[in-house]
Amino acid sequence: MTNRRTFILLALTAPFARPAFAAEPETFADAGLAIRGTDPVAYFKSGTRTAGLADHTLMWKGAYWQFSSAENLEAFEMSPERYAPAYGGYCAYAMSKGHLAPTDPEAWTIHQGRLYLNFSTDVRAIWQADIPGNIALADGFWPAVLGA
Repeated sequence: MTNRRTFILLALTAPFARPAFAAEPETFADAGLAIRGTDPVAYFKSGTRTAGLADHTLMWKGAYWQFSSAENLEAFEMSPERYAPAYGGYCAYAMSKGHLAPTDPEAWTIHQGRLYLNFSTDVRAIWQADIPGNIALADGFWPAVLGA
């Protein structure tokens, strides 16, 4: 069953995943927005995906980060590594395979105080089947996979 899931995942993400041959940005940002404009602090505070607002925007690591409140922006400013997603916001499961892939802000997990994003909720289910093992694999590729 796991091999079938892996094959399905690769078929779904292959058009988007790419090995790093040239330097890739440290943060996945769609149209310049990290997490597609989602407030990263809100995942921790409210346990939900919450859209950020243009009024509460911060530039960090080459991307614009948006927040739903001035309080959340300040929390991020004080400790960005605490709230920013692992692997620069690229898909954590793809990272465990040595690839970069975009993410869906709805496909998120907080594990041991760290935010992880995935390509889709289907991919998140595969990721969640062995989070510690997938983290160990992904950590081995990050940040070298960026090609910098």
